[in-house]
Amino acid sequence: MIQTIADALAQKGYDTLTAVQEAVSAPALVDADLLVSAQTGSGKTVGFGLAIAPTLLGDTDRFGPAGAPLALIIAPTRELAMQVSRELTWLYGNAGAIVTTCVGGMDTRTERRMLDRGAHVVVATPGRLCDHIKRNNIKLHDLRAVVLDEADEMLDLGFRDELEFILSEAPEDRRTLMFSATVPAAIAKLAKSYQRNAQRVETVGESKQHSDIEYRALTVHPRDTENAIINVLRFYEAKNAIVFCNTRAAVARLTSRFTNRGFSVVALSGELTQSERTNALQSLRDGRARVCIATDVAARGIDLPNLELVIHADLPSNSDTLLHRSGRTGRAGRKGVSALIVPAKMRSKANRLIGGAKLKVEWAAPPSASEVNAADEERLLADAAWTDPVPEDAQDFVANLVTQFSPEQLATAFVNLYRARQSAPEELGEAGAVDDKPRAAFGPSVWFSVSTGRNDGAEPRTLLPMLCRLGDLTKDDIGAIRIQPSHSFVEILASSAPRFVNALGAEMKVESGAVVTQLDSPPNLERGPKPGGKRGPKPAGRLERAPRPPRENQTYDPEAPSAPRKPRPTPEEAPVAEVMAPRPDKPRSDKPKFEKPRASKGERPSKSHKTERSPMKPGAAPKPKSNPKPEADGKPKAKAVWKKEKPAGDTYEPRKPKAGKPFKPKGDAPAAEKTYQRAADPSKRFTPPNKIGNQGGKPNARPKPGGKPKGGDATPKRAKSSFRPK
Repeated sequence: MIQTIADALAQKGYDTLTAVQEAVSAPALVDADLLVSAQTGSGKTVGFGLAIAPTLLGDTDRFGPAGAPLALIIAPTRELAMQVSRELTWLYGNAGAIVTTCVGGMDTRTERRMLDRGAHVVVATPGRLCDHIKRNNIKLHDLRAVVLDEADEMLDLGFRDELEFILSEAPEDRRTLMFSATVPAAIAKLAKSYQRNAQRVETVGESKQHSDIEYRALTVHPRDTENAIINVLRFYEAKNAIVFCNTRAAVARLTSRFTNRGFSVVALSGELTQSERTNALQSLRDGRARVCIATDVAARGIDLPNLELVIHADLPSNSDTLLHRSGRTGRAGRKGVSALIVPAKMRSKANRLIGGAKLKVEWAAPPSASEVNAADEERLLADAAWTDPVPEDAQDFVANLVTQFSPEQLATAFVNLYRARQSAPEELGEAGAVDDKPRAAFGPSVWFSVSTGRNDGAEPRTLLPMLCRLGDLTKDDIGAIRIQPSHSFVEILASSAPRFVNALGAEMKVESGAVVTQLDSPPNLERGPKPGGKRGPKPAGRLERAPRPPRENQTYDPEAPSAPRKPRPTPEEAPVAEVMAPRPDKPRSDKPKFEKPRASKGERPSKSHKTERSPMKPGAAPKPKSNPKPEADGKPKAKAVWKKEKPAGDTYEPRKPKAGKPFKPKGDAPAAEKTYQRAADPSKRFTPPNKIGNQGGKPNARPKPGGKPKGGDATPKRAKSSFRPK
């Protein structure tokens, strides 16, 4: 082993190497590509640091001047990349290595300046590294080794295209090392494509997953999930703990709840910025925070030295995620606990996850409030404060306390101060059933009246804990609670009633000045009719409807039989006009149905506003239609012609036509005497192209004998004009 690397390990306290570290640093694998699979927490980060050290340093003990990177470490998440950077910094610190990080969420300009100054090792996430390569901010021509840490997770997150791009840009003579907790088919395919004769490395400890972790599955009632998490945190009192949730909303809810209960909590999820996530992890490392509420973003590679407890508030989606979550504890030979919070309806899913991960799990109930208090007593009695000597500056104060107070008072004050620093445990309901079991018979009881009711905001969920706390009762000692508008009735076991009265004292007062009074007999709790109701009592039977009054000019006799209706006459018996005549009671309109009056043709307005009809010549008769319709008197109906009204006193003269092409009219009239204006409609100026040289729609067809020519051979038609020549 290189001397500078060995010195760094000795300074860090490494006496022996783990199985995976010894396997990858074997002399026979110095120049080989590696595909390594080892369980979470087995020291893979230091392992690949030892594996690539001979490739980077060669025969020397120290790195030369920094330039283009010699090694490239790719991690799936920002937190893992920052952690790998810290590990390699102390491992290569004596060798003079410069380690640079390039992760999302950080300033790109700062990273570019650090790359320009030079670096020996670059630790990056796939997306940010691709961005630097495409912008030519990083040069890969001197690259000697590429390490893919948690390769299976990067493929699960959808980084396959980025990884293939990075590996294709790296030199072909590099070493490629892939480290992963599992080796699925996708990892094997990627290794076959971008590795050369890769050596498969499997550690012996891989056969038994997480032997240093104690797995506990805690069955809870669905409504006691968060209370069970509080009791688990209080029972173990771990230096550091992580509570895993499936959604960001659950992280925000639990963070708020636990902060209000007095826990020092930090959140870790994808919606936080990189600086917030870094500060959260640093708070856990230096002891400012004790509990981390996180999504699966913290399930990979995060190493907290004092992490002793992992709680799965929500069950993970698969067995691999369960192993990676639990692997945050029990790392490098340390012990840890992984607790699964399992509601009754999720037990089958929990069994599938545990079976898929091949784990041995102990099923139990979550710690109760009495168990948490017992654990507090053990920790208190085992505290070193009992054996520590009295500080010199506090000897007079201690002597003064001993003279003023009795041993019982001092012990009471000590216990109260100790409990004041801790969050009180929660009372949990019965677990193992989704629906509440039917309650047994309550037994002999005594009724009490409390002078607070619905108008004062009293509810059973507020009265029950108050009476249990102030009256020295449990929830099993209290029966029915009936809230009235101005007061409430509470049923208490007859055997517990004297204890309840003694606990309240002579004044029998509770919170907010409410007074409790013992009743001689049970109260009358039968509900009467609702006061102020609009509806009266319901009738016993159905009311009979009164007879209908007769119409005007009619007499009504309910016992008289109805007269038969007179049948309507048929067409043979009566004329058609009489059969179709309207009924007397419903007069018909003389106007035909659905028939609207239409204006005559001469009264319709013109649809065209651009052209005008030419006036008729004086004395000329209107041109009859080719097939005029006969009128009633036998005379044909003439065509209606629009005439422009002439202004009074003026002589109408048509507008002179504009100059246009001369047109040869039919007949013997000379063409020079007649010029016409072009048609206002552009469609009349030309013949469509598909009609030129076309007869009957067939191209190049010959004209039929005796037929009129069509297409380009046809004589141009006369354009319509608004004017006629004079």
